Amino acid sequence: MLRLSLIVLCLLGSLLAAPARAQTNAVPPWGTGESQAEDLVVSLVTFSPGDDVPSWWGHGSLVVEDRRLGVARVYNYGMFSFDDAMLARFAMGRLEFWVGQARVDGTYRYYRAEDRDVRIQELNLTMEQRLQVSKRLADNVLPENREYLYHHYNDNCVTRLRDMIDVATGGQLREADRAPGRMTLREHTRRYTAPNPPMSVLLDFMMNDEIDRPITRWEEAFLPDELEAQVASLQVKDAQGQSRPLVARQWNYYLSPDRARPPAEPPPWGPWILALGLALGGGALGLAAWARQGSRLARVVLGLENALLGLVLGIPGTALFVMGWVTDHTVTYRNENLFLANPLTLMAVPWGISLMRGKNPKTRARLFKLWGVLAALGVLGVVLKVLPPFDQDNWRLIALILPISLGLAGAFGLDRLLARFTGAARVSAPRDEAVVSLKSP
Repeated sequence: MLRLSLIVLCLLGSLLAAPARAQTNAVPPWGTGESQAEDLVVSLVTFSPGDDVPSWWGHGSLVVEDRRLGVARVYNYGMFSFDDAMLARFAMGRLEFWVGQARVDGTYRYYRAEDRDVRIQELNLTMEQRLQVSKRLADNVLPENREYLYHHYNDNCVTRLRDMIDVATGGQLREADRAPGRMTLREHTRRYTAPNPPMSVLLDFMMNDEIDRPITRWEEAFLPDELEAQVASLQVKDAQGQSRPLVARQWNYYLSPDRARPPAEPPPWGPWILALGLALGGGALGLAAWARQGSRLARVVLGLENALLGLVLGIPGTALFVMGWVTDHTVTYRNENLFLANPLTLMAVPWGISLMRGKNPKTRARLFKLWGVLAALGVLGVVLKVLPPFDQDNWRLIALILPISLGLAGAFGLDRLLARFTGAARVSAPRDEAVVSLKSP
């Protein structure tokens, strides 16, 4: 269970970290005061999403180059150390990331080898602003300054770049980003996790209404692609009130010929998820009716369905319950999905196995009570949505899990009803025969 919980936490964190390749601890000339402002160039670099879960969100870095001295460094705020202490902090929602510096060419080559875009925007900063940003970056990588408490949406490797650029422009980036965002954090999460529907639904299950509130464009810039677009569109004003584009020039070190950009909108999976829930719930009803006819295969398959659903729904439900009480993962607190799946759901595993074996006559009654309680809780969760506090966007999970609970409760409820009817018929039959025999001549 601990191992599984850590995996779920890793998925929630989504680790925007880039690989720690070609790291260097040498103090760059802009950190020692050797660089001249007119020789410095500061660029925002955006790396497109990759294939594995940690890289689905993409990545971003700032690059500083002294063209006179021929020195360049890429600053990456997505570094972390994978050790025992890190796992403990991660499990409790207290993971510390840190900023590292690396050689530019080696970093670019790595992402090209991964077939991920490397898109560069040279920032149109004044000489004073270039010195300011370069010095702050050099100071940030010092051991006493480099660590920060990671939060996937509020404080990650891209929001740190956004904040740095905002300070350099005198707050003009944040001012321009006060406009409402295009969508909620949940909708952004759904579109970026679209490559893997099961993982997308799992992450949707684990997160509460904290990511459903309206956000601004500033908050959307937790994503590298969003920050890139905002920087490209920003016009900044100088001391004389003259406007200029924040991006002096932009180019691509590498563009993947095959990799598609993340979808612009969340995928419309709702009807398909509902169809899956109805199929599983309806299938349980069919299997129960078939099993009443004496089919051993139907009983085994119905027990297997219970055991598998107990695992698939019960493990995330239990992890969510634990995380909501004992960790600092605020995105899991007061999660309405606990009405749908929770530690109780795990009881379907041993009882489903017992049903497969067919040796305990009480198993069906136990499963009826279990799924009846879960179905009632699910219906309660839907009814409570008329109240303002219950505003979580979990309709996809309701469409999937509630039909399953209702179907399984109905399957074992029908089973018990038929058993009682059959038993009553068997009891009444001898009495009828006795009456007939007495009236016979």
